[in-house]
Amino acid sequence: MLKKTFIAVAFATLCTGWAASAQTNLQVFYDFGKDRKHVTTTIEGFYADNWGNTFFFIDHDFNAKDSDNKIEAPAGTYMEIARCLNFWQNTPVSPLSLHVEYNGGIYQGYTIKNAFLAGLDWFIHSKDFRNTLNLKVLYKYIHKTHATVPMQFTVVWGMQDLFGLKGLRFSGFADFWWEDHTLFTDNKGNPLATSQQSRVVFISEPQLWYNVGRHFGVDNLNIGGEVELSFDFGTAKGFWARPCAGLKWVF
Repeated sequence: MLKKTFIAVAFATLCTGWAASAQTNLQVFYDFGKDRKHVTTTIEGFYADNWGNTFFFIDHDFNAKDSDNKIEAPAGTYMEIARCLNFWQNTPVSPLSLHVEYNGGIYQGYTIKNAFLAGLDWFIHSKDFRNTLNLKVLYKYIHKTHATVPMQFTVVWGMQDLFGLKGLRFSGFADFWWEDHTLFTDNKGNPLATSQQSRVVFISEPQLWYNVGRHFGVDNLNIGGEVELSFDFGTAKGFWARPCAGLKWVF
C-alpha cells in the first residue's frame, strides 16, 4: 500500500499560513484484496517550515503467520519521505516547488529497491483551499533497474466537506512510471505458467474519510477506507482493485 493523500493538505497548510505547521496520523486498514486479506498500518506525517515542507509515511503489512496459521508479525514494510523546497512562497510563482523523494522497502522477502526522485510540483487550489490538486513531474532512479523513460508522473488531490457534508473528505493520488520488472501472478492471484516482463506501473489509491469523532468531541477520529487500483504493480500482472476499510487517528 502507498499513501500520498496528505500532501495536498500539507500544501494548503503551507500556502495559507495556518497555525498548525505539523500533523501526524495513524491509519489502520483491513485489506480485502483476494491476494492479501490482512491488516496494514500506516504512520504518516507532515511538517512545514519557512523553506517548504517534509512529508513521510511508513506502511507495515501484518501478514506473517506462525505454525498455527495465525498472524504473528509484519512481513512487509515500505516507506517514502519527500521534501518540497519553496523559498518563494510570497511571489507569483509560489505554487511551484522543487521536490526530492526517497522510496524503498521489503515485502515477504521481495525487496522494493531504493528509488530516488527529483522534479517539480505545481499546486492548484480553490479560493478556500477545500479543494486541492498537486501535479508532479519527477525524474526517477531505481537501483540497478532499467526504465525506458526514467520518469514518474504523480497527481495528488483532496476535497474537503464533499457534497457539502462537513467532515467528509475525498482524497488520493495516482502514480505512473516506467520500470522494467517481472510479473509472477495473474490478476486472480494465480501463478503464471511462465514469468512475464512489464515496462510500466500504475497505481492509484482514492480514499474517503468521515470525521465521525466530531459528533462526540473527539475530532481526531475518522472512519473510511480506500481502493487500491493498480496495473502491473509489484509482481502482479494486469489490473487490480483491492478495497480496504479503516480507521484514522489524527494526533
